[in-house]
Amino acid sequence: MAMTFHRTVPFLKEQLGVALGNSSVVVKFVCVAVFVCYFLSFSESALRALTVTPGNVLPPNFWVWTYFTHSFIEVHIWVVIIDLLVIVLYGKLLEPLWGAFEMLVFYLIVNLSVAVFSTLTYLFIYLLSRNPDYLFNTHIHGLAGYLAGFSVAVKQVMPDHVLINSPFGKLRNRHIPAMMLVLAIIVRIIGGVEGPYPFMFGWGLVISWIYLRFYQKHNSGNRGDMADSFTFASFFPDALQPVVAVLSNTLFNFLVKIHVCRKPRRKYDVSAPTTITVSLPGTDPQDAERRRQLALKALNERLSKVSAGDQSSWPSLEDVETPPTTPETSSVTSEKTPVLETIENEEKKSNEKSAELTSDLPTSDLKETVPSDSEPKSPSVSS
Repeated sequence: MAMTFHRTVPFLKEQLGVALGNSSVVVKFVCVAVFVCYFLSFSESALRALTVTPGNVLPPNFWVWTYFTHSFIEVHIWVVIIDLLVIVLYGKLLEPLWGAFEMLVFYLIVNLSVAVFSTLTYLFIYLLSRNPDYLFNTHIHGLAGYLAGFSVAVKQVMPDHVLINSPFGKLRNRHIPAMMLVLAIIVRIIGGVEGPYPFMFGWGLVISWIYLRFYQKHNSGNRGDMADSFTFASFFPDALQPVVAVLSNTLFNFLVKIHVCRKPRRKYDVSAPTTITVSLPGTDPQDAERRRQLALKALNERLSKVSAGDQSSWPSLEDVETPPTTPETSSVTSEKTPVLETIENEEKKSNEKSAELTSDLPTSDLKETVPSDSEPKSPSVSS
């Protein structure tokens, strides 16, 4: 057992070093901070000083620094491992699209907002129950909201990407946020995580969706993503989507009227004589091209899996430039198709029949039918 442990630790260090090698400073800092602060969670004083306690952030204590430090504290080692894996893997997917600065902005907005709204949730619970434990014995900490935000961002980038094929159906990226929320509630019921975890995960879903839907700034100058595949109703099962769509649209129209949200503006391009182009905020050409490339890649992978057992391969979706045909390359053929072989056999049979017919004719008939060019011509006599 000890020998296996000593062999596994260097391997894990090597794999973690390779994974973090190409990551940005933001991802590396978050990973190192979460790993180091896990050991601080064994100290009760450090746990109270670095986590958000709803009663301590209110006056007269006003411990506002805990809003910035709470996300680094985890009290379970298996939660730390999940945090590190998700941050590294999803960071490699989103950083090339967003950049390191946008990753930092997303981290700050989601974690700060999750801490604030989780605090308000426990204040509301205290007003209903009048139990002071919800104010002073509740510690809000961890990256539950940030992990929820990552699941929403991946749903935005690749909503229809298939993760698992099962007899019950296909698990896609758009199913992950709701499934993870249900899993967080179940783990809380069995005592695997603390009480604030499901609240933090739920607020992380909502806040990250609001930011990505309406406020994230793109390179084209637009904000948000108004795609139909990224509506709030799309997070729910198909049977509930019409009801959720009515409720969410009603709430959105109310927020527009009180100037909390802005109604998306459509841009009409009437310069073309035959077509009118309508563009929505967040649907810039770079995002459309990125999603098209991802769709083509997924389709190519499916086609390659289907044609793995066949001798003939499917045509690739990418344009492959074929070299020009030369006499040397055209004369060298390794295999012939059955159609070409059939045509050649028919030509051989017809040639053999014609040879037999000409061999049966007498020589005189051949001379009459085929003039000889070797006979000398008689000279003309002039009178």
